[in-house]
Amino acid sequence: MNPQPRFFYGWYIVAVGFLSHLTCAFNLSSTLSIFLKPLTEELAISRGAFSMMRTVEMLITAALAPWVGPIVDRHGGRLLISLGALATGIGFVLMSQASSYWQFFALRWTFITIGAVMMCNLVVNVTIARWFVRKRGRAMGIAATGLGIAKVTIPLVTASLFLWVGWRHTWTIFGIATLVILVLPSAILMRRQPEDMGLYPDGALAPYDDTIRPEDKSARAKAALRPDPDVTWTRAEALRTQAFWILVFTFGVSSIGVAGLNLHIYPYVTDAGYQEIVAATVMSTVAFMQGGSAIFWGYLCDRMDIRKVTMLKFLLQAAGISLAIGGGHVIALYLGFFLYGVGMGGGLVLQDLIWAEYFGRLSLGTVRGLAFLALHVFAAAGPPFFGILFDITHSYYVSFSIFTAALLFSAFLILLAKPPRKQS
Repeated sequence: MNPQPRFFYGWYIVAVGFLSHLTCAFNLSSTLSIFLKPLTEELAISRGAFSMMRTVEMLITAALAPWVGPIVDRHGGRLLISLGALATGIGFVLMSQASSYWQFFALRWTFITIGAVMMCNLVVNVTIARWFVRKRGRAMGIAATGLGIAKVTIPLVTASLFLWVGWRHTWTIFGIATLVILVLPSAILMRRQPEDMGLYPDGALAPYDDTIRPEDKSARAKAALRPDPDVTWTRAEALRTQAFWILVFTFGVSSIGVAGLNLHIYPYVTDAGYQEIVAATVMSTVAFMQGGSAIFWGYLCDRMDIRKVTMLKFLLQAAGISLAIGGGHVIALYLGFFLYGVGMGGGLVLQDLIWAEYFGRLSLGTVRGLAFLALHVFAAAGPPFFGILFDITHSYYVSFSIFTAALLFSAFLILLAKPPRKQS
């Protein structure tokens, strides 16, 4: 075998992941939140009905994920990401021409949603997990900063674009940016796994078991508890493990609130009597802490029990939401969403890390795709839950309080998730 190059090719995969997370932010609930008021007013629909659109998107994602995951395992993500970015970019441009809410919904459910499944979290993080084992946390954290940077800038940029060109041309700009940023880099740089290029994960000179330095006691101790990263799992085998279902319920329950809050955070702040610029900067605060802390969370997971790190993430989110809705002052609002943003930073990497650590890297797409199905069914309930409760109570207080309780439930449920061991 030829000597390993000094620069590990896996970092090119991380770079494409960074760009993917950057452009995928255009499709998030938090971005759609900024469009919620002008869209519902111009298209003449209620917030509850508009939230149902997001629910259908999540159900479509749930249905597609079990098909996309195995494709990533077998063929890699190069074609998927390139085609997904192409479809999403075209979809954003077409959305700017929608003259009714049904046209808008149809474009979101086809071009945008299907493209996002192909180019975003599932495909990107499964691929990164195949390229890294020991440095997986920091690799995913670096890639996730693309999402953080986008979420920091999108509220302010979008608010400015609304004033300059209107919401329609804002979607056009998002579409062109997606095409320019992601299509070619993913087509040129993405590869399935290091072994296809004669390499090993993390740029090591030998297989995984030999990548741990004798003096690195913490890494060796952690590896002794970690399942074999090169074991393969079938869907049936994964479904029979207790860990699979505990992880699904842990992240599923909390994802109901995350999906709902992300869509309704902007109108929540403005309904509370604050100006639009305050709502935009609150969203930027959440995004800044989310993106800025992602590398920290990944680094922490490389050295600590991932269950305890995940518990800390949920507790920080719960504390932040409680302070934001109960403080009664703009300082409490900012501080609460500051803490919530730090916890959200863990969400960018922890879930993907724990699935990769528990079920290995070779069949991660298959297992992760199956989990995506269940998790997005949970998340699909979030937007209409928040929207319909608002329509009934004319307030977000009840839904935000229930979300806080769900976060506390998830914080303690995660401690029950023990790594599965595949029977010989």
